[in-house]
Amino acid sequence: MQSNIDIAQAAKPKPIKDIARDLGLFPNDLIHYGKYKAKVPVSHLKRLENMPCGKLVLVTSMSPTPAGEGKTTMTVGLTQALRRIGVNATLCIREPSLGPVMGVKGGAAGGGMSQVLPMEDINLYFTGDIPSVSAANNLLAALIDNHIFQGNPLRIDPTRIFWKRVTDMNDRALRRIYIGLGESSGIAREDSFDITAASEVMAILCLANSYSDLKDRLGRVLSAQTFFAEPVTSGRLGAHGAMAALLRDAFCPNLVQTMEGGPAFVHGGPFANIAHGCNSVIATKMALKLSDMVVTEAGFGADLGAEKFFNIKCRQAGLEPAAAVLVATVRAIKHHGGSKRPDIEDYDALESGMSNLKKQIENVMAHKIPVVVALNRFAQDTEEEIKAVLKHLKRLNVCAAVSNAFAQGGAGAEELARKVLEAADRKSGFEHLYSLKSPIKDKIETISKRIYGAQGVDYTSQAEHDISWLEKNGYSDLPICVSKTQKSLSDDPGLIGRPEGFRIHVRSIRVKAGAGFIVVMTGKVLTMPGLPRNPAAESITIDDDGRVRGLF
Repeated sequence: MQSNIDIAQAAKPKPIKDIARDLGLFPNDLIHYGKYKAKVPVSHLKRLENMPCGKLVLVTSMSPTPAGEGKTTMTVGLTQALRRIGVNATLCIREPSLGPVMGVKGGAAGGGMSQVLPMEDINLYFTGDIPSVSAANNLLAALIDNHIFQGNPLRIDPTRIFWKRVTDMNDRALRRIYIGLGESSGIAREDSFDITAASEVMAILCLANSYSDLKDRLGRVLSAQTFFAEPVTSGRLGAHGAMAALLRDAFCPNLVQTMEGGPAFVHGGPFANIAHGCNSVIATKMALKLSDMVVTEAGFGADLGAEKFFNIKCRQAGLEPAAAVLVATVRAIKHHGGSKRPDIEDYDALESGMSNLKKQIENVMAHKIPVVVALNRFAQDTEEEIKAVLKHLKRLNVCAAVSNAFAQGGAGAEELARKVLEAADRKSGFEHLYSLKSPIKDKIETISKRIYGAQGVDYTSQAEHDISWLEKNGYSDLPICVSKTQKSLSDDPGLIGRPEGFRIHVRSIRVKAGAGFIVVMTGKVLTMPGLPRNPAAESITIDDDGRVRGLF
């Protein structure tokens, strides 16, 4: 069987000008990055403002497992399938981070016959967006420490600096460091790095609607507090203009293509727990103006990425999704049913694990939009297992289709595409889960009870103090971004399936004023991952012909 990298290299991509022409764009509308990649200037969105919008479809999943459920592959495959049945569909997904690429995943541009091209470029430094985010983030960090060194006129408390430096690599040695050591190096203090995808700058890049909005959001970033517990924003430090300038090109969406020659916007890459986990608003809006249907995805399961897509991205951007696709696999269902060997038949585990899938379906339906379950078929799945899952979903009166997008590309997802089309044609009563005017605790408890299924929420004294400070300083009318494990509906990664009787434990609360949401910290979510014992990087190399090998 061919590897993903061999399949991608065997594909024959079209020149990017041809992809653009299919969208109604001309060569002069593009900023070219070689033959197969281009950026579309943000200014083009203004010229499209009187065009009607297409329909937006979200791809999400049940609670993910270590083996992965193939959500990006399904997103690509569904887009390809829609185009095969005559729908003018465009793909919108996030850019991969080098940390996971070199760590565990080894690539994040789809798989098999449902990939995005040029896969090698997308998985490496692509068009330089992530380095630009790193530079803008680290400029603010440098300006904060320089401000203190130069006399500290704003009276910044060095023990209350929230802004961290970032790098786009998994590096656990940077989780706790000391800076300012040595003569003329400034004030010595403890600090740490985040991975770039966890930076608020990345979230801002993906939520801003224009250059002016981008600059305004960067100016609202809460970077520190004074000795008197007053907020210090990047705007007060005079950082936001230069930060926006560093993001000038990165803010423009990247246009590439699927393996079947369909248009794909790959832009932005925020985490799905510390941030909202969706591609950029600019790319989504541009695609909606240029297409009849846009297929996008949100990170992790419906309890994380999808909930944030609905209540943060859609709310801030004024988007109304027409339907959602929830990806499930036989092995993931068995995993959540307690099977120690999900690769072998286990009908008791299959029946038990359906509880997780059912809950995630309910989480999508809580936002009043139609949902279609995409059963992503793997080679080891038996016909009997597939039939058992479909029978269960039929009893739940949930629309479902089996997909072979990995092995067959768009042809393997045509049944799914037709059912998604039918779902998107139904009238959607899309609504947000909570009102922004509700108190912070009410919003947290609404998410915890209705989405996670928790009995209630417990707060540490630090979290109570944080809420009081946010309310006092005018940050209470923001949406909530809960940072928790993706492995469980609860905040305990060991509680698989559909746990009951648990409570959510809030450690602390941070405001991302520029991005426009409040981050609720639960459990132990790492904003700087580490590399595994055998990192994917050990298998990645380059041939004499310049081809990268081992990305999968």
